[in-house]
Amino acid sequence: MSEKAPWITYRPELKVLDCTIRDGGLINNHQFTDEVVRAVYDTCIQAGIDYMEIGYKNSPRLFPKSEFGAWRHCDEDDLNRVVGGHDAEKTGLKLAAMADAEKSDWKVQVVPRSESVLDLIRVAFYAHQVSEAVEMINHFHDLGYETMANLMAVSNITETEIDTVLESIAPTPAGTMVIVDSFGHLYREQIDRLYKKYAAAMEGTGKEIGIHAHNNMQLAFANTIEAIILGSNRVDATMLGLGRGAGNCPMEILLGFLRNPKFSLRPVIKLLQDHIIPLRDTVEWGPLIPFNITGQLNLHPQHAIKYRKSETKDDFVKFYDELKSEI
Repeated sequence: MSEKAPWITYRPELKVLDCTIRDGGLINNHQFTDEVVRAVYDTCIQAGIDYMEIGYKNSPRLFPKSEFGAWRHCDEDDLNRVVGGHDAEKTGLKLAAMADAEKSDWKVQVVPRSESVLDLIRVAFYAHQVSEAVEMINHFHDLGYETMANLMAVSNITETEIDTVLESIAPTPAGTMVIVDSFGHLYREQIDRLYKKYAAAMEGTGKEIGIHAHNNMQLAFANTIEAIILGSNRVDATMLGLGRGAGNCPMEILLGFLRNPKFSLRPVIKLLQDHIIPLRDTVEWGPLIPFNITGQLNLHPQHAIKYRKSETKDDFVKFYDELKSEI
């Protein structure tokens, strides 16, 4: 057998989605300045990134505008203020927003595609919300948007539940079914199993398989690579891994791995230097010990986030013992 070196080539059909503002906003209630959001947008264009997820389309009833920034709701006025005139054909970048099942007023909150700068709506849902997710996907498709389906917390549900979700999503017009490791709990072998399961369920539908990895056990990049090797053509990352808790697969590392000459790393490095690193003065993210513990225990990072706000935030043994006693 002849040896090959696939790591020095690239797969042109593989698309990268930046979710820095959407996922990163979970650590600061989406209170980003317009300057930061625009800087991420400009960087995505300059770097050749395919999609930018600029925030959520979630309900102001549940997430009051007095507490949450504009990118929790992505009202058209706010979108137009910061990225008005956006044209995916001219920029090469498509704009996306995420709508959560049971958290979005999706029947009235999303305008037709022809009236928005958004190109894609990602529907995020837990297994028990799949019926609503199917309705949402069909609705957004009818409005003219590309759609993706993000089944969250896949590490915390049964095989039967996963199979039922995949069976429900397969007939929908969603272009991608995303493996979402919400708790940062999965290992390579589990990514392999899930990818094969998802791919088999979507066979013949034309759907791509995506990957959205969290870094609680410092495996987000490795698990993203594994999904790519298996055939995933839709991959998520954030600038400097910015995201809830331990954060996500770092964009600056991912682009270097992909080898596609259309990607440019320098604009990303400049964004990190000018805008993302300074955020560490006001918010905390990354694979800290409490986030590693929740990842190991297959728990939502909210436990660690809450603990990091307590007076004993650096007593990691206490945190570990408390979680173990509750399991």
